[in-house]
Amino acid sequence: MQVTPTLNEGLKRAFTVVVPSADLQARRAARLAEVARTIKLPGFRPGKVPASLVKQRHGAAVNAELMEEVVNDTVGKLLQEQDVRPAMQPKVELVSAPDSDGDLEFKIEVEVLPEIAVPDLSGLKLTRLTSKVDEEVVNKALADLARRSRKFDAIEEDRAAVKGDVVCVDFVGKHDGTPFDGGTAEDVNVEIGGEGFIPGFAEQMEGMKAGEERVINVTFPEDYQAEELAGKAVTFDIKAKSLKKPVDPEINDDLAKDIGLESIEQIRSLITEQAEGEYKQLSRLRIKRELLDALSEKTDFEAPQSMVDAEFGQIWTRVEQDREAGRMDEEDAGKDEETLRADYRRIAERRVKLGLLLAEIGRKQEIQVSREELLGAMQQEAQRYPGQEKMVFEFFSKNPQAVEGLRGPILENKVVDYLIELADVTEKEVTPEELAEIPPAEL
Repeated sequence: MQVTPTLNEGLKRAFTVVVPSADLQARRAARLAEVARTIKLPGFRPGKVPASLVKQRHGAAVNAELMEEVVNDTVGKLLQEQDVRPAMQPKVELVSAPDSDGDLEFKIEVEVLPEIAVPDLSGLKLTRLTSKVDEEVVNKALADLARRSRKFDAIEEDRAAVKGDVVCVDFVGKHDGTPFDGGTAEDVNVEIGGEGFIPGFAEQMEGMKAGEERVINVTFPEDYQAEELAGKAVTFDIKAKSLKKPVDPEINDDLAKDIGLESIEQIRSLITEQAEGEYKQLSRLRIKRELLDALSEKTDFEAPQSMVDAEFGQIWTRVEQDREAGRMDEEDAGKDEETLRADYRRIAERRVKLGLLLAEIGRKQEIQVSREELLGAMQQEAQRYPGQEKMVFEFFSKNPQAVEGLRGPILENKVVDYLIELADVTEKEVTPEELAEIPPAEL
């Protein structure tokens, strides 16, 4: 194998590689001999098929397989010999791939990982925000639970529906006078002033009486999930069948038993436990964000542009999806395309640098991801696809890159835990609202 370096600029490396014809012919002959021992053809005993016939029938397939194998083996060996740590998969361009005689020649382009000097982490100061679950939070959750468990009593008096009443209706939705798919239903309970329907739908039923019919006009939101209806103005033919009034159950042990628990105190305990878990998650997110901000100020190395490009591509795909669905925040919506791209590219570069720095700290501190941790992550992923768990595990068994995609976040969190333990952490109690505040976008 003859290797000629052709580029050494910043983090970019390039090589031209030539594999001699003699090496290729030896490997090609060995592979054809292996095929000859196993091939079965009418009129020939196993292992006695003439070499010329084996080559005629299988030479092209063997050669294509051989070229791929030689390139992969050679690239791996070259990276090891040159002590190159690739940032992304190397790009390979074939110059000549002989069918029989001749040298194999190809070019390799690769971007290497930068030398990362771990900054001095002594004196790192962080603040852990905490919040207590107070009675108001628990009582609000209990009230919400009671509201979801409400029953409805019929309104016998002859009167029009007012806010808070529930109207049982049949309806037919139409666009340009023609009923549309999914727009027809019967015996639907609609709370006047309640949630769960498109804006203007429930509100226009106020004042209806049982037996009354009405046509209402509404416009679907721009981000409505059914694209054929998003932003469209439609009508609904409404027929009110009966009026009901919601009755919230009392918050006592009977409510607990209705949902399969023993007592209201058990519900209180579960609500408190769930809220405490949510607060802990928020607290960790906030201190992790503060840690990453501090580390970002200490990063002093060049980010591989191929990694930045890949990260930016993922971010920009989500930005475009949000833009099409009308979910962009006001600040981003007011920016021109060039400014928006530049902002999110800075975010991509920051993420890449922080990821590389955390990985380097993990490597130097010998922080490992255990097999049990990986299996746990696979199980969590499999649970997202009920009934297809076996297929998910088979996917991971056949795709090492997918497994590495699970390993990365686990390792990152373990390194973050290590750094938080290392830091001087001050606890500060805040309100739940302050704890849940989202810091400004990372730029």
